[in-house]
Amino acid sequence: MKRKGLKSLLLVFVLTTLAIALSACSGDKEGENSSQITIGIPQDLEDSLDPHKAVAAGTKEVLFNLYEGLVKPASDGSFIPAVASAYEESEGGKVYTFTLRDGVKFHDGSTVTAEDVKFSLDKCADTSAGDPLVAAFSNIESVDIADEKTIVVTLKEANTEFLAYMTTAIIPASNENPDTNPIGTGPYKYVSRSPQENFVVEKFDEYWGEPAHIENVTFKICSNTDSLVMDLEGGSIDMFARVTASQAAELSDQFEVLEGTMNLVQALYLNNAEAPFDDVRVRQALCYAIDPDEIMMMVSDGKGTELGSSMFPAFSKYYMEELNDTYNQDLDKAKALLAEAGYPDGFSFTITVPSNYQPHIDTAQVLVEEFKAIGVNAEIQLIEWDSWLSDVYQGRQYQSTVVGVDASNLTGAALLQRFTSDAHNNFINYSNASYDEAFDKAIYSTDDAEKTKYYQECERILSEDAANVYIQDLPEFVAINKKYTGYEFYPLYVQDIAKLRLAEE
Repeated sequence: MKRKGLKSLLLVFVLTTLAIALSACSGDKEGENSSQITIGIPQDLEDSLDPHKAVAAGTKEVLFNLYEGLVKPASDGSFIPAVASAYEESEGGKVYTFTLRDGVKFHDGSTVTAEDVKFSLDKCADTSAGDPLVAAFSNIESVDIADEKTIVVTLKEANTEFLAYMTTAIIPASNENPDTNPIGTGPYKYVSRSPQENFVVEKFDEYWGEPAHIENVTFKICSNTDSLVMDLEGGSIDMFARVTASQAAELSDQFEVLEGTMNLVQALYLNNAEAPFDDVRVRQALCYAIDPDEIMMMVSDGKGTELGSSMFPAFSKYYMEELNDTYNQDLDKAKALLAEAGYPDGFSFTITVPSNYQPHIDTAQVLVEEFKAIGVNAEIQLIEWDSWLSDVYQGRQYQSTVVGVDASNLTGAALLQRFTSDAHNNFINYSNASYDEAFDKAIYSTDDAEKTKYYQECERILSEDAANVYIQDLPEFVAINKKYTGYEFYPLYVQDIAKLRLAEE
């Protein structure tokens, strides 16, 4: 009995050992065929997972991997066919005809139809509840289904830039909850979201185009910028797209630090409806008080591009470097303007800054010191990102804020439309009839040279009117573990994770 029990025990031990060995081999094999990466992001995707409603640049750059429009931007700044396989512009930019690509799948397995395309475009053009979700869609006269493969978009007025707005995401008409259940056609599909913790996606195996290389991606919320280096070195994240210059210098040689530009207009944005910033002389005084070179030296080791208006260099034909000299630092002139405006002894105000963006915090700290030289006392108020969105951006309850404003697409209007008097996203409450007139002329011009002239007139007005205290297009330092390669910079604020791959591939 004893010997029989021993034999049984020995048999169990052998079988168990064999099972563990087989399991280990199976796990190794699976590991060879799969890959994953954890990417740090500075804030949660709290505004909306519906691509048509998302406001925050940080939300849109993540959703870029889940959604596509009829066309999509490439890293060289061009537009390439996506859900549409071909397109044609006619009648001088008044009619756009799209041929749908065969067999494009949504993440739920359904096939994209012409009805889905019409639904998506009509949704963004709807004005029944106020302004359309995409401002430029107010110019749409009709979206027609010519046949099951052909969509015709007819505009009220010709717009030769309209193709850029066809990057608007195509979503299934059947999805009743896009705010919480994102379903697109992109190379990655949604898996889960844990508020204030992470946003998880996985490779979409039925993607129509070049497949993603990495199977599983976790976007981890890293709102504490002080711990970024520790998070990277400790392995809790493999990549962070916007480390500061000082953080980059602290990283070990297991990381590569890539340098590009953020494609943002960083400025001290002023509430033009709030005293004392409703006085152009006060706004101009602040512009004369600052030294962008000093700010860039203190914040990013001198790297970045000085800006004099709401346009950054990626928009090469619109960008006006000469506007950087509209306000060269002149403390005496700044003090004289303040005295003329009724503030001979200066004044005090608050700079509201989102607490999860260290470059903006660092910039605000330098501004505080520079303003002291003209008798102006600024106090920094740090707030959570969701509070910044609700209170500053949407509620417009603030005096000033340091942030970077991005472009939703590669058009001049993407950066300039927000400053028209009736724009729903005109969070600085700027109002100037001459600006509105110049912008309208730019939008409806079908001559590229003329359009450029009027966009540049808009930039000049913003600069001379000191709508904001313009600073720079920040440098972007991307820290990525050397286990991965393939990162590409875009002339827009996006992160194309599908291009990443394991370095050993």
